[in-house]
Amino acid sequence: MRIETAKAIIRQHQEAAPVHVIPLAEQLGVPVFYVDWPEDVSGMIKRADDEHYAIYVNENHHSHRRRFTMAHECAHYILHRDAIGDGIYDDALYRSGLPNKMEYEANRMAADILMPHHLISEALDNGLDSIQSLAELFQVSQSAMSIRMGVPYES
Repeated sequence: MRIETAKAIIRQHQEAAPVHVIPLAEQLGVPVFYVDWPEDVSGMIKRADDEHYAIYVNENHHSHRRRFTMAHECAHYILHRDAIGDGIYDDALYRSGLPNKMEYEANRMAADILMPHHLISEALDNGLDSIQSLAELFQVSQSAMSIRMGVPYES
């Protein structure tokens, strides 16, 4: 799948917040499975056969973390498919052993998928102006929303 095609699919799923990640992944052709893993493993994307891939997500993590993990693994599929090989495991800090540049790109695209600027602008126009309310709307952590908005996170 070409990156332009993948981006068009992503846009189709960004009509309203929250972005529904599982249908997006499935439309990309990558099914999502929940796995009972230790706390220090967030997820992985793995080649299922010569042509197909699958995303595995730690079912024990909070729903917001699972959503980010799914988006992060979708980003690896779109951007780094040639580097996936037998699988990319991402630990709780989204470190996989891939070059830092690839992890940064996957994190950036995951944020772009879950918190697209046009939907954030719409939410702000509708009076949502706190990190907490935006995070709730987009079903992401307050930390992720703080980073997206470029403001310090205060727990």
